Amino acid sequence: MATLPSKDQIRAWIADHPHATSKRDIAKAFGIKGADRIDLKRILKELEAEGHLEKRGKTYRDPDKLPPVSVLQILPPDSLGDLFARPLEWQGEGPEPKILFSPRATDPAVGEGDRILARLQEIEGEDHQYVARLIRRIGTNPKRLLGVFRKGAEGGRIVPISKGADKDWQVRPGDTHGARDGELVEAEHVGPKARMGLPRARIVTRLGDPGAPRAVSLIAIHDHAIPDAFPDSAIEEADAAKPAGLQGREDLRDMPLFTIDPSDARDHDDACYAHPDTDPKNPGGHVIWVAIADVAHYVRPGSALDREAKKRGNSTYFPDRVVPMLPDRLSGDLCSLHEGVARACIAVRMVISADGTKISHSFVRGLMRSVASLHYEEVQAARDGQPNDKTAPLLDEVITPLYAAYEALVAARARRQPLDLDLPERKIVLSEEGEVTSVALKDRLDAHRLIEEFMVLANVAAAEELIARRQPLLFRVHEEPSPEKLDALREVAAASGFTLAKGQVLQTSHLNKLLAQAEGTDFDELINITTLRSMQQAYYFPQNFGHFGLALKSYAHFTSPIRRYSDLVVHRALISAHDWGRDGLSLEEAEQLEATAKHISDTERRSMAAERDTVDRYLAAYLSDRVGATFTGRISGIARFGAFVKLDETGADGLLPMRALGQEYFHHDADSQTLMGAESGMTIGIGDRVTVKLAEAVPVTGGLVLDLIEIDGKHTPVRRGRPGTGQRRKAGQVAKKRTSLRKKAPARRTGR
Repeated sequence: MATLPSKDQIRAWIADHPHATSKRDIAKAFGIKGADRIDLKRILKELEAEGHLEKRGKTYRDPDKLPPVSVLQILPPDSLGDLFARPLEWQGEGPEPKILFSPRATDPAVGEGDRILARLQEIEGEDHQYVARLIRRIGTNPKRLLGVFRKGAEGGRIVPISKGADKDWQVRPGDTHGARDGELVEAEHVGPKARMGLPRARIVTRLGDPGAPRAVSLIAIHDHAIPDAFPDSAIEEADAAKPAGLQGREDLRDMPLFTIDPSDARDHDDACYAHPDTDPKNPGGHVIWVAIADVAHYVRPGSALDREAKKRGNSTYFPDRVVPMLPDRLSGDLCSLHEGVARACIAVRMVISADGTKISHSFVRGLMRSVASLHYEEVQAARDGQPNDKTAPLLDEVITPLYAAYEALVAARARRQPLDLDLPERKIVLSEEGEVTSVALKDRLDAHRLIEEFMVLANVAAAEELIARRQPLLFRVHEEPSPEKLDALREVAAASGFTLAKGQVLQTSHLNKLLAQAEGTDFDELINITTLRSMQQAYYFPQNFGHFGLALKSYAHFTSPIRRYSDLVVHRALISAHDWGRDGLSLEEAEQLEATAKHISDTERRSMAAERDTVDRYLAAYLSDRVGATFTGRISGIARFGAFVKLDETGADGLLPMRALGQEYFHHDADSQTLMGAESGMTIGIGDRVTVKLAEAVPVTGGLVLDLIEIDGKHTPVRRGRPGTGQRRKAGQVAKKRTSLRKKAPARRTGR
């Protein structure tokens, strides 16, 4: 039986440990168990009745002290210019304590009346009782903007960098936060919404030179509110982490697992190994091992690392930097499967038949040691008969069996018929100074496809394992296209001379037949792009609705827990399912899976938008010294204000505004995705080949504006009449002309 603490001891504990003040925390601190908890509860109630403690929810605190995290209101500066704050939740009997607000140099500006969430540190021997550090501003949630500050006689203006911004913002002299002319700044709206004149803003963060090459991704990070600074608590946890040992793990260190990644990979979270199956019941079969970094060992549920990883949802990748989901101590060290270093992992052993069918799988929690960290190009070169010093010793025993297993999976893929889109990827190559030196097409090697097939198989195994064990998990869901999007795809296919069958349950094989019809024709890229746009966006969800694009009934993300929170959830579910430890999926996490799925689906889309905007800005910078040059491309989108063109050389998207199409009126038909000239009858549709001139390139927004020179090899007509003359044509004439053109479209396009 433990000795019960005195009331003074309990009060001292609560004062020293303000973050651990529940009855459970106190009992654990003093070793109180069983029936003694009843006596502890009685003592706590007495302290509460005597006014020494105050109960809030399940925690206790001294009513004459502020909690370590408090809501404060900023007071006017004193005669020395210092900022003090008053607590908005003070409930003590004496006068409210005095709090000095101590901002960091990187904190956003705060002013009189602002409400903030702050972390408090108790101070002795000063005329104030606490020092407050800003966590975040709260309350009004004002509109934020990113722009370039232009200094003026009375403060200045902010020119927004957002493509859709239509006006500048006014900054008063006291709201500049010391910004210099031409600096990139983050600001927020202040004062009432302006009906006339410019809206007012207050600068909260200075971001430096917007023209610097490496400011491009920084702009996207701030524009999309991607968290890029880890809290001290998360860094402290990561720094305190130690490499995992062998206890409770299967020893895989003698297995020749190795990693294959891009040459510039920032982390290595998956390794693989394959060998022929020696079981006589599986002639020609293979055994495939996929080992994934055991992130769950280091990122425990409810920890500071976990909260921050969940908040970010995923890593975000830019050409010049990465905003990681986990601190570098984990993502680049303890959770990265470096060559020759023992690393914790969760591995799956999968047995496949000679035709690539998965026969069985089993999971283990292990300790591995990678025999090599290779990149795709050197693995492919070794396979093609040109091994280097690193791959030559691995060729016969490791690399060749890997490709043999892959060839079996290729046969299985052909039967399954996942969606087979062919959309070339471009890679932006940067100099050491961060300037774009080239835009190159990414090579698609068998080494890339091999890893993709292995990872897909492992993800399927994880989903099936957790379903069989009735464990909650997050599925990767991809639903089939909507009827409306399919109808739009059929229209484009028909206008191009192809067919997509109607009146049957859609399968990926039907779409692959359409893609095969277009392959090698002028409409190859058009059909691929339009098919991609007809797809629903994939998302995470705790219920299984299958993965249409991969033609799989059950699919979960398991293979990238360093950069995706969804995979960490699946790892925890596997830990719970196999009773591997206390770091599995908690009951509270399981109950919140739907909310978690919604959040990380949103963060994934946020990262994709930021990455896309960054590429646009880099491409605009790359092309900015070629204004006036001529380019070829293809119409990739139609809008009421013009057409979008994807340039062949770089893959950049530029806008052909209506004014660049001539002086006649162009009618926008949303159904057929065309623009039609009211006088000339010229139609512009998705997939049309064009020659354009670059009229404008704006690196700070990523915008490209183009002028049309030719469409489908024909010079565009120049209208000499008054602008807008075509608008006076009768609506019936326009509709009749459009209907006639639609009927002719298939024959016209097929004959090219």
